Amino acid sequence: MNKKICVSSSPHFNLKCSTQMIMGTVLFALLPEVIMGIVLFGLAALIRILVSVASCVLFEFIFQKIAKQKIVISNLSACVTGVMMALVCPPTAPVWIFAVGAAVAMIVAKGLFGGIGSNVFNPALTGRAFMFLSFPAAMGASWLAPKTLSAVDAVSSATTLSAIKAGTFVIEDGTLWQYFIGNRAGCIGETSTLLILISFAFLALARIIDWRAPLAMVGTVAVCSLIAGENVAMSLMTGGLLFGATFMVTDYATAPITKKGRLVFGFGCGLITFLIRKFGGYPEGVMFSILIMNSVAPFLNNLTARKYGYGKKAGRPANADSDAKEAK
Repeated sequence: MNKKICVSSSPHFNLKCSTQMIMGTVLFALLPEVIMGIVLFGLAALIRILVSVASCVLFEFIFQKIAKQKIVISNLSACVTGVMMALVCPPTAPVWIFAVGAAVAMIVAKGLFGGIGSNVFNPALTGRAFMFLSFPAAMGASWLAPKTLSAVDAVSSATTLSAIKAGTFVIEDGTLWQYFIGNRAGCIGETSTLLILISFAFLALARIIDWRAPLAMVGTVAVCSLIAGENVAMSLMTGGLLFGATFMVTDYATAPITKKGRLVFGFGCGLITFLIRKFGGYPEGVMFSILIMNSVAPFLNNLTARKYGYGKKAGRPANADSDAKEAK
């Protein structure tokens, strides 16, 4: 019987960083977007976030109980999935739809694949995709404009990407600043460019996420938008591009583990996002682009993996450079 032995190169580090600690850090990074969503959209946003989180935790617990698996809801991964799924949904979506999305995310996308670390597709985006494709009217028929000091009740408004695609969007004085701080219609946690950039910087400096895939994704959209003659700033600040680049393409289980693979992964996500926005039937393409690239992440790992025993130059030992430095 042939047995496959998987090895990795040294050095091997033993970090005192548990799954619970990582997920707790991500939740902390998501807190500004949660607060901003509640400030902009009020009680409706808070209720949907709470329902989404509670549903994800409950469905993961039920599945693990039925499957006689170890109960691991204390690692906070279900909470992260619930928060992210809520933040990428509109505040007008029916409350019950978040429970449906949570069931798909925790059972279909995560549980049936073996649990945390074994899933192929991002659970939060899988749940969101099911909600969007199954109930399109409920997920995108109407949007709430942010509450202001002069308006007690938020009004229904179309998203910016829809207006841009229809050719009806006009950039006025102060528009870019309003979009930068997040005073616009959109999904609960995707509106503020400033807060998402702060979250990205925090996670990157804390070494919870790697910068390669996010920057490759955002950079690709920026370059493609520039070539197409579109407003680059609006292309970056509208929709869920920055949120997806910060919190979705950096998912440990569904993104490549190699540095080169992450660059290719981010490039693919950015290119597909731009193509869907420009030529597709949907105004936004972030969700579909990440899920598509999730499916090819294992192949990117194989294509970009290091071949041990080979140096950078043909015929030169892999440790020649280090030996030369030590000799000096």
